[in-house]
Amino acid sequence: MRTIPILLGAAFALALHTGVALAADPVRVGVIYPLTGPVAQPGKDVLAAVKVAQDIVNNKHDLDLPLAATEGLPNLGGAKIELVIADHQGKPEIGRGEAERLITSEKVAAIFGAYHSSVSAAASNVTERMQVPYLTGESSSPKLHTRGFEWFFRTGPHDGHYTRTMFDFIRDFEQKKGVKLATAAIVHEDTQFGVDSARVQVELAKEAGIEVVEKIAYRAKTTSLTSEVQRLKAADADILFPTSYTADALLLMRTMKELDYAPRIIIAQNAGFNDATFLKTIGADAEGIVSRSPFSMDMAEKIPLIAQLNALYKKHNDGRDIFDPPIRSFVGALVLFEAINRAGSTEPGKIRDALRETSFPAGAIPMPWQDISFGPDGQNNGVSTALIQVQDGTYYSIYPFEVAAREVIYPFKPWSER
Repeated sequence: MRTIPILLGAAFALALHTGVALAADPVRVGVIYPLTGPVAQPGKDVLAAVKVAQDIVNNKHDLDLPLAATEGLPNLGGAKIELVIADHQGKPEIGRGEAERLITSEKVAAIFGAYHSSVSAAASNVTERMQVPYLTGESSSPKLHTRGFEWFFRTGPHDGHYTRTMFDFIRDFEQKKGVKLATAAIVHEDTQFGVDSARVQVELAKEAGIEVVEKIAYRAKTTSLTSEVQRLKAADADILFPTSYTADALLLMRTMKELDYAPRIIIAQNAGFNDATFLKTIGADAEGIVSRSPFSMDMAEKIPLIAQLNALYKKHNDGRDIFDPPIRSFVGALVLFEAINRAGSTEPGKIRDALRETSFPAGAIPMPWQDISFGPDGQNNGVSTALIQVQDGTYYSIYPFEVAAREVIYPFKPWSER
């Protein structure tokens, strides 16, 4: 009998002797989210969704999803996904440093994140330089995919998609109800998310013939919005377009109530306004707020996969229901894991090439998207978007009208009538 070389190691020799297969090395994927600081809860919510995708890949599940029927990645010998988690605290400079550490010290095959567009911008600058794939499921700045990068990918819609839907809604709502929304005010936090959102809103307002009578940028994580709300009240626009993360969104609504400012309609740019923490904290004062979203739980009536995923999500997130952005994070993570499996390798270049060849069918997406396939810029253009509104303490889809679960509540009620 041929002697087993010492270099194979004792464990391998034992496996050959006993017939027990060795487990493949885990595939390490870096995940960057805000897990401490003012946006910690949304960060934990999206991280839980990534863990659902990891669970589906690593264990057998009776779900009509790629990799659900097997344990691990079949093309890598059943290797399991291992998440290497980093906390960027909502700070781009920390995200940049964590991306470098994940690549150089943790030897991750790809990086996923980061909720904040500003952090995704900083972290993906690192991955581009170091030639490692970066995929985001929820960062929505339109600039992220226009930098000529070869290693950046985004599965979800960007703010250009969402804002176009807002203005399509305004046009169709005016025609349906016989009302006129002629003026708008924009208020936004001053990181990349807010700045890019406001820029697109100004462009599309001009195109739609809507006059922007006030545009206000405020410092992110501010402790006071009194002067900003006073200006908004004086402008008295028909539409308010706010762009804020959770803490700022709560502060804005509380200040609006305190100063008795209620526009005819509020159409928010997701983030803080479409967060379970926001809804729970603000209570009845959220009634009537419209927000952009590619998802609402009422879609489960037509997409059975949503209920199945929600049951898993609750196990990973203390009984909380899945919502948007976590649903986008789940989809993005599963797409990344599926691409790694198709690559059959942890070599970053092969993973990038597999991502470029992605063709994720609509039936495997828990949202009414066409598919997932990336353009040369790394953006998935098979997305669709919708609007939701807080009604009776829950988010319901209201647009497009043909798939809406509820009629639009209009106008936004004055505070004295609540």
